[in-house]
Amino acid sequence: INSSLDNLGQAEVVVPAVDVIVPCFNENPNTLAECLESIASQDYAGKMQVYVVDDGSANRDVVAPVHRIYASDPRFSFILLANNVGKRKAQIAAIRSSSGDLVLNVDSDTILAADVVTKLVLKMHDPGIGAAMGQLIASNRNQTWLTRLIDMEYWLACNEERAAQARFGAVMCCCGPCAMYRRSALALLLDQYEAQFFRGKPSDFGEDRHLTILMLKAGFRTEYVPDAIAATVVPHSLRPYLRQQLRWARSTFRDTFLAWRLLPELDGYLTLDVIGQNLGPLLLAISSLAALAQLLIDGSIPWWTGLTIAAMTTVRCCVAALRARELRFIGFSLHTPINICLLLPLKAYALCTLSNSDWLSRKVTDMPTEEGKQPVILHPNAGRSPAGVGGRLLLFVR
Repeated sequence: INSSLDNLGQAEVVVPAVDVIVPCFNENPNTLAECLESIASQDYAGKMQVYVVDDGSANRDVVAPVHRIYASDPRFSFILLANNVGKRKAQIAAIRSSSGDLVLNVDSDTILAADVVTKLVLKMHDPGIGAAMGQLIASNRNQTWLTRLIDMEYWLACNEERAAQARFGAVMCCCGPCAMYRRSALALLLDQYEAQFFRGKPSDFGEDRHLTILMLKAGFRTEYVPDAIAATVVPHSLRPYLRQQLRWARSTFRDTFLAWRLLPELDGYLTLDVIGQNLGPLLLAISSLAALAQLLIDGSIPWWTGLTIAAMTTVRCCVAALRARELRFIGFSLHTPINICLLLPLKAYALCTLSNSDWLSRKVTDMPTEEGKQPVILHPNAGRSPAGVGGRLLLFVR
């Protein structure tokens, strides 16, 4: 008992410094304000510095009032890039401008629970862990039928896939909205991370998956912390959702080779997991095409094809409903026709267009117009600290 108390006392004294990095590009001012407020409200005993990197946004005048809320908070620094260089390089600019023991990447449309930093730091106490991610939920879950499905999709991805991989210390993708990294590990990998190329072209998306695989390749473990909750905005209609899925599919295919090379060093379950994730959609696509071919030839679909898909969907949704203790997961069965009719063809297209590096989101059209601007909700005490010392504003010309 005394030994445990001594260890606890030591953990309370030695608290690592954390740098929180928030890259922004054409973000909605209200969304950014909520994100920064959740960071400023973190209940963390150690030193925390926040680096907000504006990646050459065209709506910088619209988000400027949000920046001013935190201008007097010494924990906040603002890096204004003159040109849009992409999320990865925006992150790297902040990483190289900071010096904390741990680095937390947070998307600008994400709201953190008050204890997220503390819980991720506790997980990172083991020096063998290079990265850890929190659980993602959809902050706009109740907006449309699609956001409800995506929220369930996130729960399944976090609490089934990532949780299972974490049992072996090898989460294959620490998701971008909320992922913490060890700086000493980042220092070893930063040049590789920055200089990712695919077919001679810079690879500008899929930064979270690529950095996670680099961590695993370097011998670090990656973990999942289910009680570190981060709520992020998800697409509310099919068009932006499919754009997001296309980008993610290209990223997954690009990094599959690195993942395959890791398999001999990982547990047999993870080998099976990676193979299943790549072969599963292929087998489902082949089955769907075979059923479609038979429909065109003799006007009927093999009963066993539909029965097998329906049975697998029912089992998966029932198990998820039992584990989550929420009946709403029965409704996730609606995701199956979306997967077969839309996502499988999309993945096939992604495989044929791997060299396309278009980010496919955050266009200028996403900015509020003069007529459609929403007022920024200013909270008088948001971002204020007892010190009352002015924050820093850094201008990077790129």
